Amino acid sequence: MVTSQDIRQILASNEALAPIADQISDDESLFDRGLDSFGSVQLMLALEERFGIEFPDEFLSRKSFATIGAIRETVAAVIRPQAA
Repeated sequence: MVTSQDIRQILASNEALAPIADQISDDESLFDRGLDSFGSVQLMLALEERFGIEFPDEFLSRKSFATIGAIRETVAAVIRPQAA
């Protein structure tokens, strides 16, 4: 199971979000807090490495990585088919 804390630990390695990773709520926009397109690619790669997954093309959108909650749901959706 993917938790918000798992996501925050990964965000803590992002240069723009590291200082505030513990202060971001689950539904707060990461892009409003400083995440940019380069950072979102780094985030995606870190998530893939951490959870041993690869995001299918349909999940490669700004919406999938907009909030901690959205990331948690996206990762869970990718993990679910692999567990079956």
